[in-house]
Amino acid sequence: MRFRNDPALMSGSIAPLITPFSAAGDLDETSLANLVEWQLRAGTHGISIGGSTGEPSAQTTQERARAIQIVAGANADRVPLLAGTGSAKLSETLELTQVAQDSGADAALVISPYYARPTQEGMYRWYEAVAREFPDMPIVIYNVPSRTAVDVAPETVARLFRDFENIVGIKETTKDFEHFSRVMAACGESLLVWSGIELLCLPLLSIGGIGFISATANVAPNAVASMYNAWLEGKADEARRLHYALHPLVDLLFVETNPTTAKWVLENEGRIADAHVRPPLAPTTKAGEAEVRRLLEDAEALMSIERGIR
Repeated sequence: MRFRNDPALMSGSIAPLITPFSAAGDLDETSLANLVEWQLRAGTHGISIGGSTGEPSAQTTQERARAIQIVAGANADRVPLLAGTGSAKLSETLELTQVAQDSGADAALVISPYYARPTQEGMYRWYEAVAREFPDMPIVIYNVPSRTAVDVAPETVARLFRDFENIVGIKETTKDFEHFSRVMAACGESLLVWSGIELLCLPLLSIGGIGFISATANVAPNAVASMYNAWLEGKADEARRLHYALHPLVDLLFVETNPTTAKWVLENEGRIADAHVRPPLAPTTKAGEAEVRRLLEDAEALMSIERGIR
């Protein structure tokens, strides 16, 4: 938890890991720990577990807690760890945030409550409850309206950021890039902002974002991290080259519901033992597999580099 006291160090490419399951559907602890090691060898700047790509709503609280503990142990404080602790229930969110804090995570990534469709005041009180319960834990708001059916308004983010010192930033997973800008304008330069939309990762850096939490890092961690490195080093042309080279892999993720196809790729690449997804997700269809193979061919130059990292 050496990054907990300086959240600004949680910059760059933060890989939001899938949660691997066995063919029988159980948590595959070995594959999960191995994914952490591969990510670090590939140059990933940070790790996240428990976000949307990790299928949290299909797991018990105990399984999610165990996944956080496994990732924290495998990471061993080498890079920042952002633990997804949000749930549709406040009690579960508080329980998982406690696990994250005790496990040494550097920040809690808390999704806005899904299904309930709360008002802005309701969302303010939701984050207020988490922030007050864990005053020493950096809290990152996770805004993903495509999953939650509500958008955390810029004014609400600014109010929370102003009222609670431990609410340090936001993961914006909305294709409305104007929303990014309005949030940052309302909060000022000290707000930490990560993109959760793959094709907005590079553009966000140009307006002051700190990095990205991109599902593409599950299949191409080196390329995603290298894009950030190139930008940081002032190599804008190289950063743009990687941005466009990643397009087929971004498209691959959403051939069918994320993380279904990402898991299919990881199993076929020998990174996890099985591509099992839990209901209501279903295994990748034959048509989906064919499209994924085509997109992998389009990104062969990148994938050949990723395959060399063992």
